[in-house]
Amino acid sequence: MQVSHSLKMMGTQIDIQIDSPRAREQIIKVCQLLDIYNQRFSANDERSELMAVNRNAGIKPLIVHPELFELIALGKKHSTANPSNLNIALGPLVDLWHIGFSDARKPSAAEIQACLPLTSPKKILLNREKQSVFLTEKGMKIDLGALAKGYIADKIITYLAEDGIVSALINLGGNVLVHGQNSRRSDGSWHIGIQNPKQPRGSNLGIVTIKNKSVVTSGIYERHLKIGENDYHHIFDRRTGYPIETDMASLTIIARQSVDCEIWTTRLFGLPLIEVLQTINETSHIEGLAVTKDNRIFLSSGLKNRFQPLYR
Repeated sequence: MQVSHSLKMMGTQIDIQIDSPRAREQIIKVCQLLDIYNQRFSANDERSELMAVNRNAGIKPLIVHPELFELIALGKKHSTANPSNLNIALGPLVDLWHIGFSDARKPSAAEIQACLPLTSPKKILLNREKQSVFLTEKGMKIDLGALAKGYIADKIITYLAEDGIVSALINLGGNVLVHGQNSRRSDGSWHIGIQNPKQPRGSNLGIVTIKNKSVVTSGIYERHLKIGENDYHHIFDRRTGYPIETDMASLTIIARQSVDCEIWTTRLFGLPLIEVLQTINETSHIEGLAVTKDNRIFLSSGLKNRFQPLYR
């Protein structure tokens, strides 16, 4: 039995498709898990466990759920790596601009400069023995938006696989993870569209073929703040506090673990294209493709036989 379900959560549309004799009850369980994870990892819900950590910045460490500790530790590791445009401590800057929300605005240069000292991931102190997190300065804020959806997708697919499904697809607002054989294709593969950055959502510039993998895209086309002739996107340069200046329109990473896709799309987005492709080619567990603002497509070496462009 194949069952599909859609819902709005985490600021996006979530689509779930399960092929299983117990698909209906498994869909219900997945929705319950999504609610639990949203209350654990959300940087926008005042009731979340993450927000409790942020409210205690500069005050005291908090003992947190092992999964939240694991994700923050993973985020800090990759936020302090080199090269990396990932920074889970950018919460104060994200809040300052608030791009994607009705009260979005361009902050003053003075506001941005005052905010930057609060965005160092090195000021996130972790005690693995106690499973505690402490933000050392008042006003600091962790934002796991660049990681949480991938981590959640992995957890849900792990639950479904252990619960005996035939196959499943979960799409967390463009973060896609599949498991098992696609019954609609003779070879069992899944064909995932890659968004054309210049077209409305659902307009693809190519198709990538995968099995038991995740596809995640980061792009400057999703959330904007338009002020006069200037268009500001939501991916920030950790050094300047302004949106990253880049010729890249989107970066897609493909890996077995969805959280790895999230990590590397954010770490590499906005870096020079040569460096991006070299890093992907040298990192054994990921493949990827970059799309420039003029719609040129650059593929990692392992993806060339699995990507089909839809235009010339």
